[in-house]
Amino acid sequence: MPQTLIPNIHHFIGQVDPFDKLPDELQRQIACAIKITYLGKGEQVHFGGAVDARYLYVIRTGSMEQRNPDGGLRAKLGPEDIFGFTFLDPGKEDHQDYIATAIENTLLYLVPHEELQRLLEQYPKFSEHFAANAQVRLHSALDVQWSDGEKGVFVKKVAEVASKRVAVVDADTSIQQTADEMRRICRTSCAVIKQDGVIVGLVTDRDMTKRVVAQGIDIQLPISSIMTVEPLTIGPDDLVLQASVVMMQHNVRSLPVVEDNEVLGILTTTHLVKNNRMQAMFLIERIKYSETAQELAQLAPERQAIFEALVEGGVSAEVIGHVMTMIMDAYSRRLLQMAERKLGPAPCEFAWMVAGSHARNEVHLLSDQDCAIVLPDDASESDRQYFLHLAHWVCNGLAACGYPLCPGKFMAANPKWCQPKQVWLAYYSKWVASPEYDKLLNISVFLETRCIYGNEALVSVLHQHLLDEIAASSRFLPSLVRDSVTVNPPLGIFNYLVLEKGGAHSNTLNIKKYAITLLVDLARIYGLSAQCHQDGTEARFRFAHEQGLLSEEMLKNVLGAYGFISQVRFKHQLTALKAGKTADNHITPDQFGSFERKHLKDAFRIINDLQEVAKIRFTKD
Repeated sequence: MPQTLIPNIHHFIGQVDPFDKLPDELQRQIACAIKITYLGKGEQVHFGGAVDARYLYVIRTGSMEQRNPDGGLRAKLGPEDIFGFTFLDPGKEDHQDYIATAIENTLLYLVPHEELQRLLEQYPKFSEHFAANAQVRLHSALDVQWSDGEKGVFVKKVAEVASKRVAVVDADTSIQQTADEMRRICRTSCAVIKQDGVIVGLVTDRDMTKRVVAQGIDIQLPISSIMTVEPLTIGPDDLVLQASVVMMQHNVRSLPVVEDNEVLGILTTTHLVKNNRMQAMFLIERIKYSETAQELAQLAPERQAIFEALVEGGVSAEVIGHVMTMIMDAYSRRLLQMAERKLGPAPCEFAWMVAGSHARNEVHLLSDQDCAIVLPDDASESDRQYFLHLAHWVCNGLAACGYPLCPGKFMAANPKWCQPKQVWLAYYSKWVASPEYDKLLNISVFLETRCIYGNEALVSVLHQHLLDEIAASSRFLPSLVRDSVTVNPPLGIFNYLVLEKGGAHSNTLNIKKYAITLLVDLARIYGLSAQCHQDGTEARFRFAHEQGLLSEEMLKNVLGAYGFISQVRFKHQLTALKAGKTADNHITPDQFGSFERKHLKDAFRIINDLQEVAKIRFTKD
């Protein structure tokens, strides 16, 4: 190759992911090794053969089409796109996974596999970017560094933040002696209680006020009489972020730091609120003590601040969904308490049941309301009218707090979704027995349910009934699969990711419709088939793997795809929020560089592969 071309090639690959991650010297060496070839329209790339004849292909100009051996479209590729990863495996047999054809005149850069491997041996930390396995490449894309603004308390270990001052007393120590130990000797706000060397309880200064002073308890009684039994603890090497999630989930203000049953210190909310970002993590406590719906609505900006902090920090989609769900749970529970205070005590027991992303613990800033009420079978029509009034009040309150009303009216305020248990059981039986389109629409919302307030047993019996009905049906899962694969990931994308035509979101990629929803649907199918009692997308995939329905490689692939696509979605929404715009799921093409395009194509192929596997496993198609 003429030496005069090397600077131009070096400049080009230096802008293409993953070459742009490499040191400049390594980029230059790769540029020197590159071969150039030209394909006319209709010509194909011939893969395989001897190891020294294998290449990684970079499209400089033109476009290529990849098709599976059966003729199905695998992907379309344009300038800066790379292909040939799957043929870089030294142990791979000499056969083709796909056929690559030029669909217009195309100029290709060929990076010799042997030369690439030799160079990467000198720089092993970059090898994941060029792995033959797509899930390994997706994992490298998810290896996000925390932004400078979020370094500090979020990523510190608990031991770095917690106070070493902690009172530890025996269970038979008197209340007075414990208080003296806390205040005079250790100068701490809580004490850990041990019995026979084992941690059995925790007492805080708030407990002393509420349980001793306010109730006039004899201060000579043993501290075990007022302690909180079996307290939650945290390890010294756990991240502060993990501790904050535990505190929010269980509504506690103090966590003993424990290792091998030895108390090393105490972590309290005081240690965390010193950081402004962490202060938002305790929004749940403010929700709990709000007195009016108006006060709750005023907390909406803090909810957004939490979302922004988690996305900026590179936290996984699973954790973001869990934290945002806990906040929505807190809003819902507080509004239900307010409604009962306003309308009077509930005339009978009931369960407030959430569905969809709320039930899956996958709430995000765009989540709307999916909820229902389950009543006991002896509830009267008068009782039902009370709960409809309650539901209207709560649903309107949630809307005021930033959780939109469900456009499909899948809410407890709709009389259809405020029913006795026997009606709900009949709903599920009918939906599973006759999975036509309208019934699939109904059941797709209520396939994931969770009780967040009231009698949980009323919801548990519905979930078990659903699993039993599905296990006895030969039609339901095939119908669910056929419905879910009517939408396919955009395998034909290249250059510009343009899918929506017309309307307010013309010329954008709807990443929810063409990626997130497809993965949620597939996880649902595999989870229901395996009789999984968990509703989270990642949890369902893991359970299906444990039951032998998914290979380990496919599990890693699909979790990598879900993680990367969720990250792209959340970062798009974060960018909109930072610009003062409304967050959405519609991404314009110019937001994607070669990095996003390459990894999205890997993710889309993984989704398409799993759709094909699901069709084979669950249908006769």
